[in-house]
Amino acid sequence: MKQNIYDNNKFFQQYQAIRVRENNYNNLLEQPNFFTLIPSLKDKVVLDIGCGMGDFAAYCISQGAKHVTGIDISFNMIGNAKERYIHECLTFEQVAFEDMTVPNGSIDFVSSSLAFHYIADFQLLIKKISTALCEEGILLFSINHPIVAANKGKESWVTDQEGNLLHYAVDNYQDEGLRTQNWLVDNVMMYHRTMSTILNTLIESGLQIEKIIEPIPTNEAVCNLPSLNKEFRRPSFLIVRAKKV
Repeated sequence: MKQNIYDNNKFFQQYQAIRVRENNYNNLLEQPNFFTLIPSLKDKVVLDIGCGMGDFAAYCISQGAKHVTGIDISFNMIGNAKERYIHECLTFEQVAFEDMTVPNGSIDFVSSSLAFHYIADFQLLIKKISTALCEEGILLFSINHPIVAANKGKESWVTDQEGNLLHYAVDNYQDEGLRTQNWLVDNVMMYHRTMSTILNTLIESGLQIEKIIEPIPTNEAVCNLPSLNKEFRRPSFLIVRAKKV
């Protein structure tokens, strides 16, 4: 099941408002850590899954990539990407990766930032990525952290009567599958998997895990966005780099 939430105009307008802020979780926490794991892109063929408005795909071109394809199921996202970035070695397509035909062993680097938790069949996704990657090709992705996604949309922070945070409660962790939550709008669909499912799926698909990051904010980031203090108590994101072996 594919939910194209980014073509919900109410959602997309609010999402754009968040992303244009200099101080947000993507800019201060997820992206800085994601970028530390990017391999050399010189003369590489790149596929960016869930490319959004094309920023990362364009970055790959700036780093000397041979060709970059950015894909997203959202008309709004791809429309913005095509308007913002034009280059002879850069292609944007409105398509889901599950529906895309990719020649075996044709991709050097597959990237995806905060998109895989929208995809229902994780095993099929990773198997297809592994098949598309060339020998020693790299997969780099970030997702919502499993302990954040587990709780079936219920409030996880437990507070005292004054509203001070006591602890973070994790529940329903082993019950994998669909989650719906209110994020900008009601009934946003995402999928929860345990850490063992995520990592074992990579291993079973012939991908060797090279690095895992559960991002921690810098002191400067916390000064710019105080709510990041919560990240010292539980991570929001999981970032994984793996290699085709």
